[in-house]
Amino acid sequence: MHDDRRLTEVRLDRFVRERIAPAVYPRRVPLDLSSWEVPDEPVPALEALRQQFTPQEHGALWGRPWSTMWLRLQGQVPDAWGTAADTSVEIIVDLGFSTDLPGFQCEGIAWRPDGTIIKAISPRNQYIPLKLLGSGMAVDFYVEAAANPDLSQGWTFAATPYGDKATSGNEPKYRLGQMMIAELNHTVWELQQDIWTLNGLMHELPMNLPRRHEILRALEHMLDVMDPDDVPGTAAAGREALAGVLSRPAYASAHHLLATGHAHIDSAWLWPVRETIRKCARTFSNVVALMDEDPEFVFSCSSAQQLAWIKELYPELFGRIREKVKTGQFVPVGGMWVESDTNMPGGEAMARQFLEGKSFFLDEFGVECQEAWLPDTFGYSAALPQIVKAAGSKWFLTQKISWNQVNRMPHHTFNWEGIDGTRIFTHFPPVDSYNSELSGRDLAHAERNYRDHGRGTTSLVPFGYGDGGGGPTREMLAAARRTADLEGSPRVELGSSADFFTRAQAEYPALPVWVGELYLELHRGTYTSQAKTKLGNRRSEHLLREAELWCATAAVRTGYTYPAAELKRLWRLVLLQQFHDILPGSSIAWVHQDAERNYAAVATQVEAIIAGAAGSLLGEGGTSFLLNAAPHERSGVAAYAADRPAPAGPPVAAQEASGGYVLDNGVIRAVINADGLLDSLVDTASGRDAIAPGQFGNLLELHRDTPNEWDAWDIDAFYRRNVTPLTSARSVALERNGGDAVVVVERLAGTSAVTQRISLAPGAHSLTIATAVDWQESEKLLKLGFALDVRADRSASETQFGHVFRPTHLNTSWEAAKFEICAHRWIHVAEPGYGVAVSNSSTYGHDVTRTIREDDGGTTTTVRLSLLRAPKFPDPGADRGRHELTVTIRPGASIADAVEEGYRTNLAPRLVKGAHAAEPLFTVSNPALVIEAVKLAEDGSGDVIVRLYESLGERSTGRVTAGFGASGVRTVDLLERPAAAPGVTLHGDSAELALRPFQLVTLRFVLRRG
Repeated sequence: MHDDRRLTEVRLDRFVRERIAPAVYPRRVPLDLSSWEVPDEPVPALEALRQQFTPQEHGALWGRPWSTMWLRLQGQVPDAWGTAADTSVEIIVDLGFSTDLPGFQCEGIAWRPDGTIIKAISPRNQYIPLKLLGSGMAVDFYVEAAANPDLSQGWTFAATPYGDKATSGNEPKYRLGQMMIAELNHTVWELQQDIWTLNGLMHELPMNLPRRHEILRALEHMLDVMDPDDVPGTAAAGREALAGVLSRPAYASAHHLLATGHAHIDSAWLWPVRETIRKCARTFSNVVALMDEDPEFVFSCSSAQQLAWIKELYPELFGRIREKVKTGQFVPVGGMWVESDTNMPGGEAMARQFLEGKSFFLDEFGVECQEAWLPDTFGYSAALPQIVKAAGSKWFLTQKISWNQVNRMPHHTFNWEGIDGTRIFTHFPPVDSYNSELSGRDLAHAERNYRDHGRGTTSLVPFGYGDGGGGPTREMLAAARRTADLEGSPRVELGSSADFFTRAQAEYPALPVWVGELYLELHRGTYTSQAKTKLGNRRSEHLLREAELWCATAAVRTGYTYPAAELKRLWRLVLLQQFHDILPGSSIAWVHQDAERNYAAVATQVEAIIAGAAGSLLGEGGTSFLLNAAPHERSGVAAYAADRPAPAGPPVAAQEASGGYVLDNGVIRAVINADGLLDSLVDTASGRDAIAPGQFGNLLELHRDTPNEWDAWDIDAFYRRNVTPLTSARSVALERNGGDAVVVVERLAGTSAVTQRISLAPGAHSLTIATAVDWQESEKLLKLGFALDVRADRSASETQFGHVFRPTHLNTSWEAAKFEICAHRWIHVAEPGYGVAVSNSSTYGHDVTRTIREDDGGTTTTVRLSLLRAPKFPDPGADRGRHELTVTIRPGASIADAVEEGYRTNLAPRLVKGAHAAEPLFTVSNPALVIEAVKLAEDGSGDVIVRLYESLGERSTGRVTAGFGASGVRTVDLLERPAAAPGVTLHGDSAELALRPFQLVTLRFVLRRG
């Protein structure tokens, strides 16, 4: 047979484009338009509907960036339209869409005149069924049109002014397209879906498979039997020509795909939070409208915050969602407040993501999510399995690891083991997308890519337009129906993620195990970009920790009214900022400006709460007390107590030497040279110099930072090839600050002024380096390094409720890919018997390298902190301005010292005037057991919740004792429900603990009443 395959395929493409697509709506009439432009920010629908609308031309330019225009569309359906059995009437609204990237351009939502939502209008979802208007044959409704600019720019990553209203200009971005009443021919539409499914399947089948040619000839036959001049009249014959190939059942061994509707809506990214709220309303209104049409359609919704917005601002839509939850079609998943970053949030913040998210779903819908759902987060902390399990969940899902640059994960379904030994059933959808269209390409890729064939037979596919929202469409549901049992395709079944996990867990009991973090080999720059956002997060976490501790202490001690509602509101605001495009610094300027304002508001309000609690706790007086919220003694004040601080020790000795200075407090001795570099750092106890011979600490280095793509996200390994060590100081001078000795160093980083204050306090075990930078660089990376005389084969980095070890060598591609790593408050490197801890106030990005010195054969382990970046996309002004970053270095340090140093660096001394001291609510007999949170119970009972963890990675024992009248103690989960806790023995007012490494425990101390 002659090969005319390509001719037939080209013929098909043109026939679909020029004949079938126009015949879906064979009759159309234009609508009458009028409009009202919102002067500034969006207004509620009922306010907009009261405005004066003026006539609006079809095809007119509209929409300055980020503006909103309301359209009124009116008309009358022509007689007899939609009366034939295979026709109905729809309204078509085109706001000037491009065919690409739904969710990244203008969008709209249709409203009835009574202020209720109809459904959304988006690039690939432009129709409104007439029956949804509820007005007979008359058409009269409104469209709220959002002129969101397309900041993706074809993913060229070029700097753009559109991420900030102040720079986005006033030129209209869009031109109105077709606005009309149209008659839908259902037979033609169904034919269109038949062809799309078969054509997509055909192109994924190998050329030597008969099935591919069978489909091609069926499509060819369809083209032959149809009349191109009468598509509506011959569409039924065309469908009949395809019925045979559509009815052929799937192979017995075909992979099974559980398809769940999804709309990944970034809570902020290339749009501000205010626009996300409208994206949620648009998407969810589409979803419930589809559910009304198709009772088998199931949609997974992952973010409690987004539904909380709908409840507050779109109550009528929220009521419809609540009804769909009851029917099992609208399914809350994930159980988190937002789909947060998991690398940088602190332990208690991650716990609160689940506490607030799961509690919201339980309170509003009576639903408890069993899966953590994080398809798009930039890597996954090794502490996460324990936190997920402690929240009462048992499954985990992500897709993002498929973005790895170098190494491919060996499994799609496996047990993931965290730092404490907790394992959680985990799945990576092999479709490699959380925005699937259920196309032939997607389905075939999922089947081919699945790495567990022979052991598992099923995987999950989330389908629906996402990132900017939109969600599933009727075309996707049509594809699902056609591929439910179709030869050559995986079997597709609509359902929920719980359906998938239950089935997969039952069929695949002997799972492989992955131990440790799920490190994303991409987007490493997110540990550093937008430093002020990261500082705000770190500061907010610690302020809220202090506020809850002192409010709980005051409530128990003095009857102070615990501000539960206010603390919850502030926690939720901080949790929102931890969304995986806000905290990582990968959003537009508008988003980060909002975040910084939010953090400032949190600080002001939390400080007021702390002041109120401290005033109640200490009484009125003129004595100065130190409120020690740290889990370690500080200045003679016990952990979690308030008391007068011990007097400082003798002033630090400081003397000039060779143009630099030597600082000595009897505990450590630091030598700063004439260029402000750290020549030597010796702890008296060991007498050993932490700085490698001939090398330095406190070395700032300026790198070229031009990643191949994803500017704010990525640091590419080649950045190391272009580096300027900042070894020359403009000035080095000594100052005194009480008993502290401070060396002030001024230098330039490019054109940016840098002032460092290197200080040593009396009795301190660490040297503090406070770096102030007026950062004015572009596409540069500023690192701060310490070359240490330590033979460390691994580094320890703090993560949630513990730490994670990473090799310092590059034996394998997996290790080489981790050239930039995340640490929380500290990083520690050691050889047997000696270590060094480096702590920070707000920095997350680090790298650790090792070299062998030729002269003495010793090993230099260099720890560097990534202080600042200056990416151009999506915020061309990212990080410009003034920053203050504090780092400490502690020689001769153990892991326990590193833990203490991390708290010391991040909890500034809080001195408060009062009348009397306050005893701690709790004492812990072993400092290895660290209390991370003290708060009152969520239920308002007055019971006190204590969350603690084993911090050293060892088996640790100890006792936690209440310093108040507790009538009992219980072990609970993160939602404060009774839960078993291995190694915990309960007594009347105390708990005896024998914890495994990094074990997390939550205790509920019952307040004695009466």
